[in-house]
Amino acid sequence: MILLSVSRTRRRRLGVAAAAGGLLAALLTAAPAAAIPDPGDSPAAPKDVSRSDQAEARAAIKSGEIPGQDEIVHSANITHVANIPKDVLSGFNTDLAFQGKYAFAGNYDGFRIFDISNPKKPKTVAQVLCPGSQNDISVSGNLLFLSTDSSRSDSSCNSTTQPATEKSSWEGMKVFDISDKRNPRYVAAVETACGSHTHTLVPERDNVYVYVSSYSPNAAYPDCQPPHDGISVIKVPRKAPHKAAVVGFPVLFPGEGPDGGGNPGAPTNPGVSKTTGCHDITVLPSKDLAAGACMGDGILFSIKNPERPRVIDRIQDNVNFAFWHSATFNQKANKVIFTDELGGGGAATCNAEIGPNRGADGIYDIVGKGERSKLVFRSYFKIPRHQADTENCVAHNGSLIPVRGRDLMVQAWYQGGVSVWDFTNSSKPKEIAYFERGPLTTDQLDVAGSWSAYYYNGYIYSNDIAKGLDVLKIDDKRTDPARKVRQKELNVQTQPDYFG
Repeated sequence: MILLSVSRTRRRRLGVAAAAGGLLAALLTAAPAAAIPDPGDSPAAPKDVSRSDQAEARAAIKSGEIPGQDEIVHSANITHVANIPKDVLSGFNTDLAFQGKYAFAGNYDGFRIFDISNPKKPKTVAQVLCPGSQNDISVSGNLLFLSTDSSRSDSSCNSTTQPATEKSSWEGMKVFDISDKRNPRYVAAVETACGSHTHTLVPERDNVYVYVSSYSPNAAYPDCQPPHDGISVIKVPRKAPHKAAVVGFPVLFPGEGPDGGGNPGAPTNPGVSKTTGCHDITVLPSKDLAAGACMGDGILFSIKNPERPRVIDRIQDNVNFAFWHSATFNQKANKVIFTDELGGGGAATCNAEIGPNRGADGIYDIVGKGERSKLVFRSYFKIPRHQADTENCVAHNGSLIPVRGRDLMVQAWYQGGVSVWDFTNSSKPKEIAYFERGPLTTDQLDVAGSWSAYYYNGYIYSNDIAKGLDVLKIDDKRTDPARKVRQKELNVQTQPDYFG
């Protein structure tokens, strides 16, 4: 473990011009039974940047406008308490899930389990090698769920890459038994159309329903044919997970023709992603609601019947949103935060050129009740610090910080770091804390930074693509009441009723 000390705070803000122990490694080879390249989160090779951009990044570091390369900076109310670097799994770190004293961290090469009973000294419990981007991860009881969104030779953990044009290729959901955290067992695999980029759990007592988000069909892909305008629903019996199976494919964007009825994208809406499925879904089981971020569309839908979700309202933003990426409800379920992943997570979009309204969060109020509910736009939020043009930065995964009477959120921004912000007033959101590192490099654009930043039982956990697991603590009168709220399990895309 590496403990990092507090560093200097940043001197410049948005208004200033700136350069725009126990280790168990397991190789699992069971096979219980293609992904499309992802414009949202796929690994990317480093990109060259111009000499002028390189010079501007170095000058901004020298002047103190941005942190030095790999330098840690943060607001005064944030403490960086721990960092656990990557180990056996060398791929991109991705999403996080929590259960009791454990954190579960996805990685393009598999997943890692940490004991976080002492958040200041996390310990690795297991590392499971099971390649298949992007390995989005969730847990429920004794089951762990892993998304595979890359075309593989078979469903095993020793599979190899294989073209999506081959009918024998496999992609979809994997299920593990984690009753023994030191020795997860692979128990089921379910193939889904166009793979599983992300997934969302709707847990019940006897079964777990899994909403599988995937997109980008192609007539040349036998298992991913257009139109692909819905989601796969998998039913997993808790006592017999090997019987997991797809039970439906509800169409969320009905329409005539080969492309369905979602946002047509360019040339009708230049710069906007064509809707060919959903990127991510967040459910609020206590309210029988879900919000979907679906490429060119945002949707609100009912999950009263989890096998047959039904759309209540649908919105678009063809001016400032390029790729609807994820969604978060507030505690009262009268607001939804949608994120725009402009540039697919691999571009430098936190700069003066892009501005404050693109690559940002969109804040929507839910107006009305029941089937008549409507999503009404209120404002945008974006971190108020420019990043260098060698830093990928855009709105990404975050969670609520549970405080009664306030709408507070912690959020990852890739190399823009971790931001804590207040959207109690939907029209006037504001940042109240932050943590970030300086550029990974100053001579090229490498994909790095915080993929997911979530609040769990008093601490913020950030899964940094390149640097590993960071643990942060926030000390602020606005967020301090959240320390009294304890969760036994947290999958952020299955939002709990924190005060129910």
